[in-house]
Amino acid sequence: MNGKRLVIIPTYNEIENIELIVRKIFSQQLEFCILVVDDNSPDGTADHVRLLQEEFPQNLFLEVRQEKAGLGTAYIHGFKWALKRQFEYIFEMDADFSHNPKDLQRLYQTCVEEDVDLAIGSRYVSGINVINWPLKRVLLSYMASKYVKFITGLDVNDATAGFVCFRREVLEKINLDKIQFVGYAFQIEMKFKTKLLGFNLKEIPIIFTNRTRGTSKMSSGIFSEAFFGVIKMKLKSLFTKDI
Repeated sequence: MNGKRLVIIPTYNEIENIELIVRKIFSQQLEFCILVVDDNSPDGTADHVRLLQEEFPQNLFLEVRQEKAGLGTAYIHGFKWALKRQFEYIFEMDADFSHNPKDLQRLYQTCVEEDVDLAIGSRYVSGINVINWPLKRVLLSYMASKYVKFITGLDVNDATAGFVCFRREVLEKINLDKIQFVGYAFQIEMKFKTKLLGFNLKEIPIIFTNRTRGTSKMSSGIFSEAFFGVIKMKLKSLFTKDI
């Protein structure tokens, strides 16, 4: 195992993207390790990762779960895997190129050079930087972050952002077994608890590009969880310190 930086990529039916994203990450100037957490994709995503592991045995890792169980639980699985090893910086990233691998270094440098505990690749910190999303979805996402900011008091413009870099210490402090949400509300909950624990968060602007290959996993249930879950999460934080 090489390096101290781990990129966690949850996958479900990403056969069209996985090799491309792996090679792009490994082509960056900084050295990264990658952990793919695959939910037993029927399209053979995990088998393709195993083939790539023959080429990158020291830097590419694979965990296969038995069934599709949600984005949040995939990341929790990855976080626990990382904490059992010596990684100091742990990234979340999508497999579909909506996040530019070149921005991994910017997230890392934000943590290291500016003493930040959670660096967030933000679509909304400098206007609206989204490419190829339908206007309805852009507005829904943008207004959702405004709603989260209003309800929780969290000073983050892109609360549902899924392109982030955690310092190890943050994930060690958060009780990962008590994370409630599994969809995009998971991203809100992780940022909220990071702030409650007194860590520093900073957003850096990125350009988010809608996927061109594969199928989106977005659903109405994911938005429903986020809408009602945020209120519940805020109320709970007022009455308990167990986070």
